[in-house]
Amino acid sequence: MTDLQPSKGKDILAFTKLRLASLVIFSAVLGYVIGADQINWLEFSALALGGTMITAASNGMNQILERLPDGMMERTRNRPLPTGRMSQGFAWALSLSLALTGALILWMFTNPLTCLISILALVSYVLFYTPLKSKTPLAVFVGAFPGAAPPLLGYVAATGTIDAVAVLLFSMQFMWQFPHFWAIAWRLDEDYRKAGFNLLPFPNGRSKANAFQILLYSLCLIPVGLAPFWLNMIGMWPMLGLLLAGLIMVLPAARLYLYDDMKDAKRLMFASFLYLPMIQFILLFAL
Repeated sequence: MTDLQPSKGKDILAFTKLRLASLVIFSAVLGYVIGADQINWLEFSALALGGTMITAASNGMNQILERLPDGMMERTRNRPLPTGRMSQGFAWALSLSLALTGALILWMFTNPLTCLISILALVSYVLFYTPLKSKTPLAVFVGAFPGAAPPLLGYVAATGTIDAVAVLLFSMQFMWQFPHFWAIAWRLDEDYRKAGFNLLPFPNGRSKANAFQILLYSLCLIPVGLAPFWLNMIGMWPMLGLLLAGLIMVLPAARLYLYDDMKDAKRLMFASFLYLPMIQFILLFAL
């Protein structure tokens, strides 16, 4: 008996990483609510829909450009393009259609600055981050810029401007990218190397030097996270919540440095999933 092939719909979901796109847009939605005095539901819906389309298009273009290395890695070899279940022509048509439609929705129903930020995020992700992944670990730094765009995108959709709060939201998510992604890269280092990707800070794999770098950037989340308090934007209790969030990241990072245990990399990865919504919800109620 032959294995059942995934349906076309499932292939499209896998190609666009729609589940991941929805999680990304969650940050944008929180950024919108933080910035909005009153929610404009048409604007809010346009942000969610247009932002999801732009993110899905970015994911799709990334898979088109990485179809060959994807076929070399265990976790990606069954994607639609490496297996031949989806043609490159269809993949490009779908990605470009999503990108153009998403950008148009953001332009028409939010504001031009939101649309511009979304386009810049897509271009930097596809044209800079993606090709750099096979060349230098600095790709993580480059990828942190589009990765930090969602809360900025949402805030600008609500306010039409980039102010101190917008910069803070961007900066917090920018710094979060490093321990978050390196925790994933630590766990998948062997698989990444099959495709020629070396995404940990230094080229010597799961080493003390890389673990220390992860710990260092996790520690940096604490002063960056406390910036709203130092700028007199929030009070003592929200500050303590932000401090707790930072410690949630630092503790598994410290254990990873001390013990080189794969379980601690997994704990850090899951801590990073908790950290981001935690600080954004704190700011939502405190600002």
